[in-house]
This record gives sequence, structure tokens and C-alpha cells, in this order.
Amino acid sequence: MKKIGLLGGMSWESTTAYYRLINEGVKDALGGLHSAELLLYSVDFAPIEKLMQKARWEAVAELVVEGAKRVELGGADFLLICTNTMHICAQKVEAELSIPLLHIADATAEALIESGIKKVGLLGTSFTMEEDFYKGRLKDRHGLEVLVPERGDRTFVNEVIFDELCCGVACGPSKDGYLRIIDDLAARGAEGIILGCTEIGMLISQKDTPVPLFDTTVLHAKKAVEMALAT
Repeated sequence: MKKIGLLGGMSWESTTAYYRLINEGVKDALGGLHSAELLLYSVDFAPIEKLMQKARWEAVAELVVEGAKRVELGGADFLLICTNTMHICAQKVEAELSIPLLHIADATAEALIESGIKKVGLLGTSFTMEEDFYKGRLKDRHGLEVLVPERGDRTFVNEVIFDELCCGVACGPSKDGYLRIIDDLAARGAEGIILGCTEIGMLISQKDTPVPLFDTTVLHAKKAVEMALAT
């Protein structure tokens, strides 16, 4: 079994889901008392979030790379960054490491393509919905068309993530708002919806909507298990 490296804490709420999902996946595959061999480095998110809001991405990248190096030095065979937004630093992380980075957008795109989906809606932080590091990868590498909510709805989605979900709070009115936005994206032609923030699964799940949902946390963790157990 390969050793899985996790760079988490952004936020720790979703990092706990990674730990659970990966261990459940290994147990399901191997049975008995098997669990994952993994290393986790969890950062203090508050200083990073402040830098993000000031668009100081070089400083953010330095902190992310530092954390990734700690995971590599611990003996991990490959790395997961346990957040969608921080994949804005993915190229710099890959350039500084000798171990592979399992990119969250690639794991998500694989599931979308297997499901026959070509046009997909994307929910996430403002950075994920508006910048090209995520949408561009889905389009250029995987041939997917990506729709995002309208400006006001993007603001709402982002505020719920940072003000509620990252603090472990899931509110009914916020859930209703997300479901309305999902319906709007489906009406615009989205065949499925990417839950492109690792906390969104705390708020909504497939039982809440007939529109196919693709939870990036679940998909990223599943792919990590596959890589760890591959011979």
C-alpha cells in the first residue's frame, strides 16, 4: 500500500471527511482491520484566508508549498491538497515536489466523463468559480463546459462557505439558497453540479435534488484509495 499524503486544515472541517472516507475506502477494499497508511499535515487556515482575501497569492503559495514539503519529507508517496481553492497553487506545488500531486479537478472530471456529462455547473468559493485555474483545467484537459452562478449568487455561495461551513455550521436557509442556485444552473443546461468546495457536502447531498451532484471531497478521496492500492 502506498502512503497517502494529505495537506489539510483548509478547512479542518472537510479534512476530517477526507480521513474518514479514505480509511473507509481502504477497509472496504481490503476488509478486516485494514486502514490507510497516510500522513496528514494540517495548517492554520486563518492567516492563509487573510492572504487570499488580499489576493496575495504568492504568499499563499509559499505557505502551501511549505506544508506540502512537510508531507513529502514525512514519507508520503503522493499528495492530496484537501481543498479545491488551494489548487490555484498546484503548479507551484508540483514544481517543488518529487512526488505526484493528485489534482482534485482531474479526479472530478474522471467521474463526470464516466457519467456522460459534458456540461456541468460549478459551486465553490469565488476564487474557484471565477478564476481559470479550475474551470480552465476542466475545459482544456477534459473537454468539459463549465457554468457558474450569476454574480449575486456567486457572492452568496462564497459567503456561506466562509461564514458558515468552514465554521462547522450548516443552516436551512443557506441550503435552500444552494438548491435554488442548483436549479438555476440546471435550467441553463447543466447536466450535473460539481460541489467544488470540500465543505459543501456538509450542507447538501444527492437526496436533496434530482440534479446529479459530484462531491469533490468524495471523488478525491476515492481516487486516493485507488492510487494507494494500485499495484
